[in-house]
Amino acid sequence: MSFINREISWLEFNQRVLDEALRPDLPLLERLKFLAITGSNMDEFFQVRVGGLHLMRTGGSRKRGISGLTPSQQLAAIRKRARKMTDDQYKLLIEELLPAMAEEGFVLSSSSDLTPNQQDSLTRRFKNSIFPLLTPLACSEEDAPPSLPSMRIIVACELITDGSKEPRLVLIPIPDTLSRFIHIPPAETASPKKPVENLIPIEEVIALYAGELFPDEKVRATLPFRITRNGDIAVQEEDAIDLAGEMEEVLAARKTSNTVRLEYPEKGPVRLKKTIRTMLKAGTSEIYTTAGPLALTDFMSLAFSAGYDHLRDEAWEPQPSSSIDPGVSIFETLADRDIMLNHPYESFEPVLRFIEEAAVDPDTIAIKQVLYRTAADSRIIKALLRAAENGKQVTVLIELKARFDEARNLMRADELQRAGVQIVYGVKGLKTHAKIALVIRNEDGQLKRYVHLGTGNYNESTSKLYTDISYLTARPAYGADASLFFNAVTGRSKLTRFSKLVPAPTHMKPRLLELIAAEGKRAKAGEPASITAKINSLQDQEIIEALYQASADGVDIKLNVRGICCLKTGKRKHAKNIRVVSVIDRYLEHARIISFHHGGSPLVFIASADWMTRNLDKRVELMIPIEDKDSRKRLLNILDAAFKDNCNGFEILPDGSSQRIERSKGKKRFRMQELLQEQARTAAKARAHERSTTFEPHTPTE
Repeated sequence: MSFINREISWLEFNQRVLDEALRPDLPLLERLKFLAITGSNMDEFFQVRVGGLHLMRTGGSRKRGISGLTPSQQLAAIRKRARKMTDDQYKLLIEELLPAMAEEGFVLSSSSDLTPNQQDSLTRRFKNSIFPLLTPLACSEEDAPPSLPSMRIIVACELITDGSKEPRLVLIPIPDTLSRFIHIPPAETASPKKPVENLIPIEEVIALYAGELFPDEKVRATLPFRITRNGDIAVQEEDAIDLAGEMEEVLAARKTSNTVRLEYPEKGPVRLKKTIRTMLKAGTSEIYTTAGPLALTDFMSLAFSAGYDHLRDEAWEPQPSSSIDPGVSIFETLADRDIMLNHPYESFEPVLRFIEEAAVDPDTIAIKQVLYRTAADSRIIKALLRAAENGKQVTVLIELKARFDEARNLMRADELQRAGVQIVYGVKGLKTHAKIALVIRNEDGQLKRYVHLGTGNYNESTSKLYTDISYLTARPAYGADASLFFNAVTGRSKLTRFSKLVPAPTHMKPRLLELIAAEGKRAKAGEPASITAKINSLQDQEIIEALYQASADGVDIKLNVRGICCLKTGKRKHAKNIRVVSVIDRYLEHARIISFHHGGSPLVFIASADWMTRNLDKRVELMIPIEDKDSRKRLLNILDAAFKDNCNGFEILPDGSSQRIERSKGKKRFRMQELLQEQARTAAKARAHERSTTFEPHTPTE
């Protein structure tokens, strides 16, 4: 059996995002947004995946992944594919997007193009708002190089003093507090018929006025550059006595870790490039040259510029759930029925209400919750603080090992702990990635449990950008399992005796393998058998081999995989019944939904976990069976739609690359996300109409 390399598969996912930016039929700023996303994706990929492979290679590891490549071979393949992608990104930006933006009034100027009036304005701006924030760092061959920030643009300046033969090097890191693009007045010749947004990259401004920082020296050359450091540095938990303290050390170590990528413009002083390479100990394999401005991710700010709505898609507003009456307590509603929410088509507000109501509800005794990533100004955190202040028993497992959110989570944990919240820093040796919240109420002397289970984080910001499923229930079996779960992760007991929830790392993979094999047995017996799954990534070798075997047995397998897919499609015996598609649209597909035909009585699950070894073997995750008939029907509808998209769907090919699914002649246009948004809008309108035409009289009470 053969497999696609994980890293190359991820790069092909990023290519699908870039393909959206390449679409001439999309609004201009939507295309720019997708390009910025590809830049952000590449930044994280180099920090984590390439960083990890660098560590393995420098450690002498020749361990082969499931595709059979050593770390060195994987790095070579990554370099070749990533450089091609970088060239394609900048070709799109320089040849298509920037000229089209200029026609619409977005002009990205160069310092050499400035008129006298523009230069006067920029001079005042530099002296008043930029100069005071800059901190030049001197470098010399005798001293160790200064600690330079990762993922920030730095301007290198070669300075020479009159009478001196040798230049010296000074580096100017650009502070995060400065805008990446500086607004300047339009040129005097600009057409008054449309608004003009004149912008100049901050690094060009600093290069232009660098002499102001060194009045007694001449700036002989400048070069903007950007370094990516290895971010794949984790705490050694076996030796950690104080996990929070150890995590702070990890964060500090990342600031000085090895360079895994050095970016600078193609056109630049050769001598200065060589000096920077030598100083950072970057070999030719770590060098990535660009044909335009560094840090494509920063173009996201331009994609959301105010006043250019005609260059963006029409906004889709999250709709209120038709299952919830805003005037009725969430607990009263859950006592009557389960609630399923399909975000962001349906608002995340009920999930926030669930915690916020519990925080002030006199009948609520306890709140227990797992937090992995939260919003910057989090209503969830505020509600938990309020609950603790109101005397509720509040327990929060906050995952300190959530990559790149460690610093925020450390701060959150400290804030909650000071308010009296019982804090647990995750589980030793594992990341806790499950999405679960439990509210316990005293109702007429009886304890009743209410549970939220989901596929996404408790983050109201990303809930508007990612597709996810929320499931709220008061079913006793689910509440009992939720209590067992929290007892296990806070009290170090075993994840056992669950009647409904399926946890990882103990039960989820065995259960999935069992369900996959069961479909294979049905197929071999001549019965209908199928597996349909919507996940973000598929990499676990045991799961893939089980799917190959099920396919060979005759099971019809449909997989909607957004990102990494190491399963190799094709006409081979073990893959002939497997179809893999991917949907890239305005929202990031993040919901995990799985269905097994099960002899005509489908077993339907949602999950916090992808089908990756890290999720199934190395994380605390949850897979949740959905038994509510209406919720199950809606999930099957989402799964069905995930394979019909002929607008934003891609077919994954046997070599791991993608091919856009073209609409055949005469076939109706179908776009999954558009359908789900319309369904949410229609349901909300129908419910609003029903409420407006239904009168409920007040009746006298005895």
